[in-house]
Amino acid sequence: MPQSKSGSKSSKSKSNKSRTPVDVPFPTNRPATTSPSAREVPLDFPREWIEFFDPDNPSHLIRADMTWLGSRWTCIFGAGCHGIIKDRADEGCCSHGAYFTDKDDQKRVKGFVKQLTPANWERHPGRAVTKNDWVEYDELDGEQRAKTKALDDGCVFLNRRGSEQGLGCALHKLALEQGRHPLETKPDVCWQLPMRRTQEWVTRPDDTKILVSSLEEFDRRGWGEGGHDLHWWCTSSPEAHVANEALYITYAAEIIALIGQNAYDALATLAKERLDRGLVAPHPASL
Repeated sequence: MPQSKSGSKSSKSKSNKSRTPVDVPFPTNRPATTSPSAREVPLDFPREWIEFFDPDNPSHLIRADMTWLGSRWTCIFGAGCHGIIKDRADEGCCSHGAYFTDKDDQKRVKGFVKQLTPANWERHPGRAVTKNDWVEYDELDGEQRAKTKALDDGCVFLNRRGSEQGLGCALHKLALEQGRHPLETKPDVCWQLPMRRTQEWVTRPDDTKILVSSLEEFDRRGWGEGGHDLHWWCTSSPEAHVANEALYITYAAEIIALIGQNAYDALATLAKERLDRGLVAPHPASL
């Protein structure tokens, strides 16, 4: 998984954790290849944005990328996803495990890990689960950070194809079994991807400060330097832009978790009106 999703749900402490992705020039002279990445659209193209203030907070401005939110992207894991590593399509974007955004994120996931059983988690140890069974530490931004354990064939929670549990995330499976949305059981970075929320405090010309939250596409650059080396990335691929409805509708639960219900309602009203009129800059992968 990517290093960290910028921001999490709603607390001020989480709002200040936004990460600035490293930009690496995208090659314009890629050689002819049969790689699925060859069919991806370029990273840079015209985009449309809308801005509005949070109905619950007059000091919170929300910027939304309508080119992205109006696209027909959808997750095609296990149904055409090529994976981020060559010849490992079944892993999707779960090859490296997921960094936790903070201790609260890890604690929340821990509560659901305890509820996993051998029936829904292929790698269940067959005894009481311990931290060492699913958490490891790796360096991120010069410090050791907790993440889900990565094995040779993907995240420890990834049930493999052909397993009795069925291909896919054990935590995702648990959510569906319990009638929950997967955003409740999975690490923040997993359920947010590929929605990117960045936040920053901005001082306006009259010296007043507002919090600016931006909802945008988590493209290859969101991964940092290594993003350009991914075998395939879905948001740029027409193969994944096959949903019947716009992303702001299909990803409603995730967006609500990021900006709140009332802000989402305002966004949905504006988005519908904009799409009804027709986007000037639609996502090229959705065309």
